[in-house]
Amino acid sequence: MSKCSLCGNKIQELYLEKLKGTIIRKAGSSKQYPVCFECQKKFPTKTELLAQIK
Repeated sequence: MSKCSLCGNKIQELYLEKLKGTIIRKAGSSKQYPVCFECQKKFPTKTELLAQIK
């Protein structure tokens, strides 16, 4: 199970191990940051999500 990059909670998995949330990447980087559904509601745009990642 993956953990959210913002809040640290475990992300639920759906059918065939797909995450209930999203995965974002910084421009020019191949590192992936999983984000849970609740954090997606708090920060709806990609730029807001990237600003919150430490």
